[in-house]
Amino acid sequence: MNLKIIVLAKQVPDTRNVGKDAMTAEGTVNRAALPAIFNPEDLNALEQALRLKEQNPGSTVGILTMGPPRAAEIIRQGLYRGADTGWLLTDRLFAGADTLATSYALATAIKKIGGADIIIGGRQAIDGDTAQVGPQVAQKLGLAQVTYAEEILKCEDGKLTIRRHIDGGVETVETPMPVLITVNGSAAPCRPCNAKLVMKYKYATVPLERTPDMPYAELYEKRPYLTLNQWSVADVDGDPQQCGLAGSPTKVKAVKNIVFQAKECKTLTCCDDEIDCLIKELLDEKIIG
Repeated sequence: MNLKIIVLAKQVPDTRNVGKDAMTAEGTVNRAALPAIFNPEDLNALEQALRLKEQNPGSTVGILTMGPPRAAEIIRQGLYRGADTGWLLTDRLFAGADTLATSYALATAIKKIGGADIIIGGRQAIDGDTAQVGPQVAQKLGLAQVTYAEEILKCEDGKLTIRRHIDGGVETVETPMPVLITVNGSAAPCRPCNAKLVMKYKYATVPLERTPDMPYAELYEKRPYLTLNQWSVADVDGDPQQCGLAGSPTKVKAVKNIVFQAKECKTLTCCDDEIDCLIKELLDEKIIG
């Protein structure tokens, strides 16, 4: 079965290093002040997509992302692991988007691509932790959706069988295609980059990344696959009023880096009396019980 798979991926700031310059005056993330990484749960989603491609010869995997020109690195990272193509949504009109504007932009891009049998992404991005974009894209496209997925167990007869994590356990569900899936971080980790694919795609860029004095500029005429898809709001027939800050009702007041420090600690041995005393104290303080 030939599948058309789109992976929704995001380049995110490394939130392990949030400092005083992490926010702009407009209340958006100052991405220039933080190192950029591939959103971890999107890597889990990419692995599930690549496994489906391997199990279904003739299938294709494409990476769809939105961000400044440097976010094309996300597409390259996908190509290094086995993806076939990618699309970067980059435009000043996309800047400052909240989940509503982001899902609108992604949905319009997917329509331009021509849809897909499976759209898959991480449960949430570490810079927002909202878990809203995937479900919003599904709603805008009128697709069935499966959230909190851990593994795609089977694909046959136009249906997917998926194991998903729920409170208190797991459940197995079956869904028809097309479908949108969001994947947990507890899913299988993504495979490492393939050395041969790194050598093939290391010079792949979007046009906005290029400069006239690039030493290997002639490669782009000889190897068309090195030119990555770059789309603006106009290219996807988007409404500027629904993109970026203009289409974002959510406003972030502040971002702070909070470090929890224990004010006191106790060291216990394996003595039954000490453990009994601890349990009694926790019950008395209504911490457990």
